[in-house]
This record gives sequence, C-alpha cells and structure tokens, in this order.
Amino acid sequence: MKSLPENVSAGVLSLELSSLDLRYEGYRLRQPRLEEQLLSSIAREGVREPLLGVTRDTVPVVLDGFKRCRCARQLHLQVVAFVSWGTDEVAGILKLLRADRQHALTLLEQARFVDELHAERGLEVAEIAQNLGRSKAWVSLRLGLLKELSPLVREALFAGEFPVYSYLYTLRSFRRLKGVSSASVDQFVSALRAQKLSVRQIEGLAHGFFRGPESFRQEILQGHLKLALRHLEDAPRDPDGCSEPERVFLHDLETLQKSMVRVIGKSQDPKLSSPAFLAQGNLLTAALLGYAPAFLRSVRQLHDRTGQA
Repeated sequence: MKSLPENVSAGVLSLELSSLDLRYEGYRLRQPRLEEQLLSSIAREGVREPLLGVTRDTVPVVLDGFKRCRCARQLHLQVVAFVSWGTDEVAGILKLLRADRQHALTLLEQARFVDELHAERGLEVAEIAQNLGRSKAWVSLRLGLLKELSPLVREALFAGEFPVYSYLYTLRSFRRLKGVSSASVDQFVSALRAQKLSVRQIEGLAHGFFRGPESFRQEILQGHLKLALRHLEDAPRDPDGCSEPERVFLHDLETLQKSMVRVIGKSQDPKLSSPAFLAQGNLLTAALLGYAPAFLRSVRQLHDRTGQA
C-alpha cells in the first residue's frame, strides 16, 4: 500500500484506490440517480475533484467523495486524487460538518457524524456546538433524529432505497400519532424500499397504510403495490353526489391534513429562530392550543358520524 509523505496537507496526492480507508462510507447517503450521472461524467472526463479526508497512521481515511470512489472503481480506475486535512479525525469531521454548500452534508449525514463525535469520540453536546458555531439545540435535534431511526429504517435511508424526504416529512408525522408503532413504520419501509416510487405515491400509500382499512394495509404488506396505487387513483377526489358545500368542506379537510403534516415536520427546524418568528409563532401557537380541545372534539364527532355511513 502506498504510504503518505509527512506534509500530507500541502497539496493533492495521487493515491491508489486500494490504499483508501472507507470506514465512513456508511455515514453518507447513497443517491443512485446522482451517482449514475456522476458515473457518466467521470467516464468522459475522469475524476476532476479530489477526495477529501484525513490521515491515520499514514493511511488516507476518506470523509468526502464516496460517490467518486465507487464510480472510479466501477470504471476500473486505479488512481484518484486525495487531499488530506491533517491527521486528527475529530478535527476532520468537524471541518466536514462546517463545509461550504458545495460539500454540505444532508440532515441525516450531519446526524450520523454528530453521533460519531458524541457517542464514539466522547465530545459533549455543548462542546460539539461550540466547535461548530451552532446551538446545543441544533446538535440535540440531530442526535434525537438518529436515535429514533430503527436499524431497518436507517439502513434503507442510507442505502438510498427509501427517500429521506418521505421519511422526514411523511412517516415521522405518522409516528407521532397514537397507535402507530415503530414496528409498523418498519413494515411500511420494508415493503416499499427499493421500489422507486415517487414521494407523492409514498405519501398516498402511507395514508392508506396507517389510516386506511386493514385490506389496504395487507395489499401493501403482500407486495401488491400496483393494486394499492390503482385503488388510490380510483378513489374520487370529489365523490359524486356531494353538494357544493360538502365539496368545499372536503377540500378544507384535505388542506388541513396537509398543513398539519407540514407543521409537524417543520416545527423542530432550528432555522426558525429569529426574534420576529418567535414572537409571532408564540401568539399563533397559543391561539391554536386554545382551539385544540374543541377542534379535536369536533373532528372525533365527525369521524364517528361519517364512519356510520
């Protein structure tokens, strides 16, 4: 294996693929479509951007560039460019978490590396926050997000077999509802992973799976996804026989449902932190909490009444 010179941070090195330590590959999300495009580009022009990482006992440890690595291997390229950020892995991870937009990590990738710093490297939440110039809430949010992922869901998300967006803004909202267990979320993800469904299709199937009849749930669990999707398509948005006020009210309920899902998904976003937002948000949430008992009572009554039809 090719060893590195002492002054590894001085410039770009040409290293053999076989010499690279890829221990952090599983910390980065796979994105099959982007990787296909990158493969085509590298086939024409080669690997134009160097891999980034640190050195550990003269071994190059990659932190950024795993897509390029896999594409190079697939194209039987033997040598790639590598830039080292030094010999300290913790410093390298912190640098990656502070990276500019071009190399910015996704929310889940941030969570995985923050967990590495906290659980494996022993850094306290406040210490991580200080090193990153972030708040403790920013760090805690990511640690909490990773902790809620079951092994099956984590594997599916990081393997690129289930859309991260669908998990964050659809499944997480269902997890907060009474009667929806972590095991049922696992079943849903297991049934849909690697099926190349759109975000909209997954959202529709999720509503049917967690809130629809048992027959619809069984269709999904048995792998009859085309049949389940056909049932969704056949369901009329404005059922025949509804009066104009009824159609308007159905539209109100549909809009409310979508808004609730968005609010649940976005309410923990640390970017929502300006003084103006906090002041107005507090007033609005106070009003919503005041309406909550009467609202839930009305919805339960409507649900019971419509269920008798």
